[in-house]
Amino acid sequence: MSHSFTKIWIHGIFGTKNRMSLIKSEFEVSLYNYIKNEMDNELGCKVKEINGTENHIHILFSLNPSISIKDIFKTIKGGSSYWVNNQNFIEQKFSWQIGYGAFSVSESKLDDVAKYIRNQKEHHKTNSFLEEYELFIEKYGLKNIKR
Repeated sequence: MSHSFTKIWIHGIFGTKNRMSLIKSEFEVSLYNYIKNEMDNELGCKVKEINGTENHIHILFSLNPSISIKDIFKTIKGGSSYWVNNQNFIEQKFSWQIGYGAFSVSESKLDDVAKYIRNQKEHHKTNSFLEEYELFIEKYGLKNIKR
């Protein structure tokens, strides 16, 4: 094959430092737009869906094979923290937790995952971020992996 082709969808999840409720409704959409723009235009990772709650976000995006997942998250988390702090949306310092979750998504499940992400606020009326995190650990068989 003379050309390389990839189409890898990633469901990314990361939270605010110490799971603090730092993402306020007043700037939530602007934050999501900032991240989407950075991923689409600067990193070449097409965002299909982005949403979250006051302490974490979910992003469904296509992976740019030229950039590692680690570098994608480092870039979007660093850039968005800097942006939020410079906008003075909140009085305390805004920052993300160090880690993240990144899970591959089958093309056949894209619509299901996008719907799940769109419905985050409704979903978290009954499940906390920690409960959701534990469900992902179980679902993806990560119990015995060093975290």
